[in-house]
Amino acid sequence: MIYLDQAASSFPKPKVVAEAMVEAVNDYGANPGRGNHALADRAAKVIQTTRKLLAERFGVSNPKKVLFFSNATGALNQAISGFPFSEGDHVITTRFEHNSVRRPLEHLKEKKKIEVTYLEGNSEELAADLKAVIRPETKLVVISHASNITGEIAPLKSMMEIIKETDSKVLVDASQTAGHFPIHMKELGIDMLAFPGHKRLLGPQGTGALLVEGEIKLDPLVYGGTGSFSELPTQPDRWPEKYESGTLNTPGIAGWKAALQELDEINCVSRETYLTIRLMEGLAAIKDVMIYGPGPDVERMPVLAFNIGDISSQEIAMILDSHYQIAVRAGLHCSPTSHDFYATSDQGAVRASIGPYNTEEEIDRLIQAIDEIRNGYMEM
Repeated sequence: MIYLDQAASSFPKPKVVAEAMVEAVNDYGANPGRGNHALADRAAKVIQTTRKLLAERFGVSNPKKVLFFSNATGALNQAISGFPFSEGDHVITTRFEHNSVRRPLEHLKEKKKIEVTYLEGNSEELAADLKAVIRPETKLVVISHASNITGEIAPLKSMMEIIKETDSKVLVDASQTAGHFPIHMKELGIDMLAFPGHKRLLGPQGTGALLVEGEIKLDPLVYGGTGSFSELPTQPDRWPEKYESGTLNTPGIAGWKAALQELDEINCVSRETYLTIRLMEGLAAIKDVMIYGPGPDVERMPVLAFNIGDISSQEIAMILDSHYQIAVRAGLHCSPTSHDFYATSDQGAVRASIGPYNTEEEIDRLIQAIDEIRNGYMEM
């Protein structure tokens, strides 16, 4: 199988990821922070080390403000639904957003009567559009660092310069970019950063994190046992316990720790960019293929969305899977506002996404397959 669905979940993982997970299950499968014995202490140390690794990589002052969740969706929900909004508060976000941002915001529009503005322009227009709509009532700006459909990158630095002139807080969804681009929260002025462990950070599924820099009083979404402060009838007011009720995914976090320690040895960003341009140029040479998003001369993520004429994107993906053993993603990719922008809401789009282990031969095989599918449909 040629796996080109890396934007959904990276595959394969470094060998050390599975080894670390097996070790956690077999050698110290105890509950971290919930026992005064050696196995619980060993599990807790793995959790603490992973917090420190993430804090160092992403520029967080306090590792205790690295909060673990089962995915980026959980992290984004904690940041958005836990934010101390009042009626009439204003939020700004972008058309790039995944439903993990859009749906919590739409829910809060009804529940807390907040106002949400969606910036509709492309990446070149986002900063100017932001400056035009930000106002004193704007309490939060949510920015998807890169589109999960086209790989288009938001102008984060220029947007941050505008936001810093206000009292607004900033949440960045780095689901696609974490592990691919360096992100330093303190240097950029990012207040909250959310991402999964299982994409470009090469960790296992079931892992994600919300990183908080500075003082933000979020309301926890889950209340329960925290392993300490058990005498309190209310949720403890200490990080990270306040936001991590229940047993953490120690095997998953152990695997993520191993991936983070391995990540710097797998620095293939330039090769992924090269393969993306190779794919883009190959598809552009095929008649009736439409490619969405920025061209090859613009910095982008290794993600490419395209269609063949008016053929269903789902049908193309099924043919690639069944006849060519090529795995891609088709449809709306949980980001309908992006498809509205590209007028692909009815057809969806085929998305090919590249990771550190993909090869030139695999890219050329996809190009050949698309050419054959196009010829089979268009010349009948």
